[in-house]
Amino acid sequence: MVNEPTHAPLLSIVVPVYGVEAYLYQCLESIRADIPAGEADAVELIAVDDASPDGCGDMLRAYAAGRDGVRVVHLSSNVGLGLARNAGLDVATGRYVWFVDSDDWLPPGTIAAVLDRLRQHQPDVLMLDHLRVHEDGRREVDASSPLLRGITGVTRLADQPRLLRVQHTAWNKVVRRDFMDELELRFFPGWYEDIPFSHPLLIGAEKISVLDRVCYLYRQGRQGAITSTRSGRHFDAFAQYERLMDWVARKHPDERLQAELFELMISHYLVVVGNDGRLHPHLRRDFFHRAAAHYRRYLPSGGYPLPPGATGLKHRLVGRGDWLAYSALRQAHRVAGRLRRPGPAAADGGSPAVDEEPGRRADAAPTRDGALTPERRDALAGGRLP
Repeated sequence: MVNEPTHAPLLSIVVPVYGVEAYLYQCLESIRADIPAGEADAVELIAVDDASPDGCGDMLRAYAAGRDGVRVVHLSSNVGLGLARNAGLDVATGRYVWFVDSDDWLPPGTIAAVLDRLRQHQPDVLMLDHLRVHEDGRREVDASSPLLRGITGVTRLADQPRLLRVQHTAWNKVVRRDFMDELELRFFPGWYEDIPFSHPLLIGAEKISVLDRVCYLYRQGRQGAITSTRSGRHFDAFAQYERLMDWVARKHPDERLQAELFELMISHYLVVVGNDGRLHPHLRRDFFHRAAAHYRRYLPSGGYPLPPGATGLKHRLVGRGDWLAYSALRQAHRVAGRLRRPGPAAADGGSPAVDEEPGRRADAAPTRDGALTPERRDALAGGRLP
């Protein structure tokens, strides 16, 4: 049962909830306590209990009791993050919608700043900056955050193409509801659900506004988080990129745009295949070959901007489907990484996981003994090494 608001708010904040009992209250309070005095009617909070197996459902019932502007949707079965967001969207009444993950939270002053910018610019999409917050409390600026700097007023992707390289998530964007409906955008099932949702928002928007302030605190390293879970479900990324590429081909068949998205796609696949925390070793070869198949399928006829350095080399290897050469290159990087970073990881023979999202490049190739020298790199790129 969902209580209907008495009038339409400016902003609906949709929070899908699953298995986050330890973090849920912090998330909800960071939203509710941040609504400025006199603005209670401007914001509605919709929490979606995705059949959470812990105490989240009861927590939501207790939290919503006696709190105006808080609405709870209880799903009878677990549907996953994307479809839970859709369930919240189905009952949202705000002119704008913001999807906030339930293990993250907002810093003070965020809601006032967001409402002010929405009223000032009335954008199709409002982009927000964020910090990555680690379990030890350390806060880290995202590598894509500088791409948000220096943009005033409203803009379009054609005028600021670098915005396509900002972290492609739903939670760093506030979206005009009617605009979302015009694009016929909803979330699909499966992991990496942000891929066919986030990019089309920027591509189709006539008015993009950028709020150059930290408005979101993104929790890192939580047990159960997708980016730190080894699973075959990381293969869901292929279906999500197929949806994105098909949408672009139908709605915006622009060669330069397709080339940019192609580079981001291959870079993202390389993030996943190279990350020890995401794929079991026995799945890595299959994932690489699936990426190579997408390379052949979606390679733009006019080519694409190949990244420089080691990342560009990995792109070439994916294009050739050369798993053996990629494995050798990956191992060389791992060995060099242990040599550069002595400590527990080096002592036990482990290697820190690399988790760089698309648009975040690691271009420097290692040159220590036993690793990839410039000569070996050039030979490998030219196909002269196995």
